[in-house]
Amino acid sequence: MIAANRPVQRPAGARLLVIDAAGAIRHALRSSFVDFLGPGDLVVANDAAVIPASLHGEHMSNGAPIEVRLAGRGSLDPDDVARFSAVVFGSGDFRTRTEDREPPPPLAPGDRLRLGPLSATVEALLDHPRLVMLRFDGDADDIWAGLARHGRPIQYAHIESPLRLWDVWTPIAGPPAAFEPPSAGFAIDWGMLADMRARGVDFATLTHAAGISSTGDEELDRRLPFDEPYYIPAAAAYAVERARARGGRVIATGTTVVRALEDAALSNGRVRIGAGMATNRIGAYTQLRVVDAILSGTHEPGTSHYELLRAFADDATLRRADEELNAGAYLTHEFGDSVLIERSIFSGAPAGDYRREAAAFHLL
Repeated sequence: MIAANRPVQRPAGARLLVIDAAGAIRHALRSSFVDFLGPGDLVVANDAAVIPASLHGEHMSNGAPIEVRLAGRGSLDPDDVARFSAVVFGSGDFRTRTEDREPPPPLAPGDRLRLGPLSATVEALLDHPRLVMLRFDGDADDIWAGLARHGRPIQYAHIESPLRLWDVWTPIAGPPAAFEPPSAGFAIDWGMLADMRARGVDFATLTHAAGISSTGDEELDRRLPFDEPYYIPAAAAYAVERARARGGRVIATGTTVVRALEDAALSNGRVRIGAGMATNRIGAYTQLRVVDAILSGTHEPGTSHYELLRAFADDATLRRADEELNAGAYLTHEFGDSVLIERSIFSGAPAGDYRREAAAFHLL
């Protein structure tokens, strides 16, 4: 696959690789996503807006340059922004590949960092020289103002020009919560939502603090995804129940939605309302209890996002899909093309009445 290098959320020619519940693969335009939905289905998206989480500054005691990429927090409470976990780099910026970035200066608890108008203290090293817990000075208003004035979206070298904040906010972005964009939601716009409604397809949102996708360090990348807070409103939980009662499917827009819904899943398949912390790692052996299909970006084998896709389709099917993506020169990363994968009827996971046998994705 080829990295999408321009920050265009909905290019006219964006493509969609569709894998139905029986493992059949077909190619389509992403704009035809709604054609693969039916009455009673529910699409759930992440409405988190991106925080400008890349902060450049210096180590106060020695003046060494530093970049802090905020990576986690304890809750979605807007007043709870004093403490963040963060991945730290030395000199350089997004134009250098993350894996080639300079390491940060040696850090120890108590070290002070100056990050534009913000000041922060290293509270702890989190078992890795690049991963720290930071505590910012000031109250919540001061911290939010400093992030807005000085922070930039986290960015990687495949995008050649500096990202602006509006480049990474989805059309449904609401509360500032994500560290990187829940980019599967780039595919959805208001016209698509109107089309869903006309077809009897429900739509709901939740908020999940989408985390960073790469640290540049192999050992640290193996820990991804980090724990991520989320909030599921009553409307979303009730929409899941309604879809079940109507024999519809629950389609997650992105891996973060899968993590949130499955973390909040009760034993009876219902979804717990309210705040939570997604600590689950979803993969080949996960028994999905809520989500029936996922609309996602294209992901390379070995990444945490790809591991999550293994809960929906077996490895042989995903290998065939990967071959199709490569042969078709699909674009990858956050502004790339998409895949739509329905949970396999052969997975052994609990299944509701999804009309799979008769009409997987309404193609038969």
